[in-house]
Amino acid sequence: MANVRPAQVEEVDHLVHLLGLLFTIEEDFSVDVEKQRNGLRLLVEGDRACVLVAEQDGQVIGMCTGQIVISTAEGGPSVLVEDVVVEPEYRGQGVGRALMAALTEWAKNQGSTRMQLLADKNNPPGLVFYNRLGWTSTALVCLRRFI
Repeated sequence: MANVRPAQVEEVDHLVHLLGLLFTIEEDFSVDVEKQRNGLRLLVEGDRACVLVAEQDGQVIGMCTGQIVISTAEGGPSVLVEDVVVEPEYRGQGVGRALMAALTEWAKNQGSTRMQLLADKNNPPGLVFYNRLGWTSTALVCLRRFI
């Protein structure tokens, strides 16, 4: 079984590789190595985010990130989950489940009462994965605007 732990700054380049795998699935995002490297550094070095990696035999095989946001609906912290990805050859072996369990524990330790994420509607395996972990759909629609 994979070991889940916080990511280190020196692992950012490998995490960029994992994001490349993820962004080939998600049509709303594109690979931009410099942007992804910068974003990951901000998360790893920040104090309101968590970047977790799963490693097996000394090799990073998966990752996930969470960021604290303040929810007026919850009256306190909530965690936005992003970037859940596992190397293809390790999928279906509990690696993603272990990452999400560790991130949930981190969220609880931050005082969060809710976690939320966006999932690509064209990624049925991802949607099944989240459903099996107890995630449910909402009536909300994600909107974005570049500035």
